[in-house]
Amino acid sequence: MHKMRYPLTLFFDGTCPLCAAEMRQLRALDTAGRLCFADIYDEDFVARYPHIDVSEADRYLHGEFADGSMIYGLDVTCCAWRAVGRKPWLVILRWPLIRWFADIAYRLFARNRYAISYLLVGERRCERCDTFTDVDSCGRR
Repeated sequence: MHKMRYPLTLFFDGTCPLCAAEMRQLRALDTAGRLCFADIYDEDFVARYPHIDVSEADRYLHGEFADGSMIYGLDVTCCAWRAVGRKPWLVILRWPLIRWFADIAYRLFARNRYAISYLLVGERRCERCDTFTDVDSCGRR
């Protein structure tokens, strides 16, 4: 597992109902201020994060630690939940043999997240999911 160097910025798809819901959960649990949130579809995203390729960040979750090191996919998910002290079982997904299968499953999920959102919540995309419209890029009011 990665050494935690907070804050960890999560670059997420704010038009995906499932992605937005997970970010809301993480934000609510982040009482220590270890996480920052950046919607890749914010109007000023490219200006604020010119080093992040939006099309790649749309394909799979990106995360950036305070020291500038990047992590991707399930590594981001696992580190984010670890940062808020929840879902410790996720570490299993990073075990060597399981990691290979979990990463394939994650990429399938990421590629099909809008259809999965529709099946689970009845909405494929939202123009602007109710995530952080009232907060800055670090999720603080």
